[in-house]
Amino acid sequence: MATSAGRSRFQYLLHLAQDNLDFRIPEIKALLALRGKPFRPSESSREKCPFLCLDGLSEDDVRLFGICLCQKSPVPFMQRDSTYRINVYTFNKTLLFEDRIKRIDALEYLPFEGTVSLKSPQHIFCLLEDYGTDPNNIPEHPEYIYFGRWIADGQRELIRSHSVKNRHFIGNTSMDAGLSFIMTNHAKVKENDLVFDPFVGTGSLLVACSHFGAYVCGTDIDYNTIHGRGRSSRKNQKWRGPDENIRANLRQYGTERMYVDVMVSDASKPVWREAPLFDAIITDPPYGIRESTRKTGSHKDITKPPDGIFVESHVPVSQAYHLSDMFSDLLNFSAHYLVVGGRLVYWLPIYRYCEEMVPLHPCLRLISNCEQTLSSHTSRRLITMEKIKEPEVCDSLAHLSDPRFSAYQGHNAFREKYFSGLNKKSGRDDV
Repeated sequence: MATSAGRSRFQYLLHLAQDNLDFRIPEIKALLALRGKPFRPSESSREKCPFLCLDGLSEDDVRLFGICLCQKSPVPFMQRDSTYRINVYTFNKTLLFEDRIKRIDALEYLPFEGTVSLKSPQHIFCLLEDYGTDPNNIPEHPEYIYFGRWIADGQRELIRSHSVKNRHFIGNTSMDAGLSFIMTNHAKVKENDLVFDPFVGTGSLLVACSHFGAYVCGTDIDYNTIHGRGRSSRKNQKWRGPDENIRANLRQYGTERMYVDVMVSDASKPVWREAPLFDAIITDPPYGIRESTRKTGSHKDITKPPDGIFVESHVPVSQAYHLSDMFSDLLNFSAHYLVVGGRLVYWLPIYRYCEEMVPLHPCLRLISNCEQTLSSHTSRRLITMEKIKEPEVCDSLAHLSDPRFSAYQGHNAFREKYFSGLNKKSGRDDV
């Protein structure tokens, strides 16, 4: 590839989906890091704009993303024996068909020597006009105009093909397919990784990870969910069917070979041998809204089941699992069981965000912190952390010397504040 002034002559334009805006740049950085490529945006790139120019990449790199355009002069692809088509796209403004034709006719100064083919062209060229991000103040002329050769579509079809609506086994809190793949990309999941979800539920995150060739496993304290028993979450279906389980979900998408196993287990009491086992830990812990936050144990001084009860059939009592303890346990678990360089990706529920709400750990570096708004007063943040070192004895006492490593107790009131906000809104609506 020819270079100029030490940099690539090629510049690539990514046409990004205009949803989950806060997640896009961390996701792109993670995907580039998988290929050992730097993140080099052009100076004209803007945060909320769907067009992002990147330098220093190859065509194989940009095929990871959305609609990609090579901005280098398209002259090499305009030979006499080639066929082509020109598409016109706009952002924040709708053009009439006649106006689109005028845009295409205005490109007659370019040396197109091939033949137009609307149905099956060898090359597709795209003209993109950016009219800014303010729908209430649309300029007459575009702020930016891009022209280049289309390289590849992204993998947006995965959101449709993996939609929860068509999934064999679902629950009340099954993760949306789009967000599942975002989490997978943030975690830099790749082929032959071993990925673990300590709050696995119906396994939506395992489905996404297995698509990229990772071996997957998980645990959950809910016996019925792990074994696919109990009431169904589907409309007009009272009970779950005999083959509704996580393994069946992977079988549905042709990735059953990546299924390691799932088991009933309490996330507050790890059952694994202590060693760096996992390349990534991806999870959506319960917040106490649609699913309760429970762990085994009792406030009473009971250490064993009553006499006459078989241990094998004993169902342990459970107690509330405070969110502050849950996130502290999750970070400690990740510090011990992730490989160095492995990532922890999880959702953190927030009521009126402040920086000290995000739990930290001496062995984990915060990579990104992205917000998804849930209501006018609540949100959840997608936290991505990377393990930077193995834990030491002194790390267990880090909270004593640095308050940043102390559990944030305000998380424990999230459920009450969430429903308090809903009740206040309902009261205003009644008035």
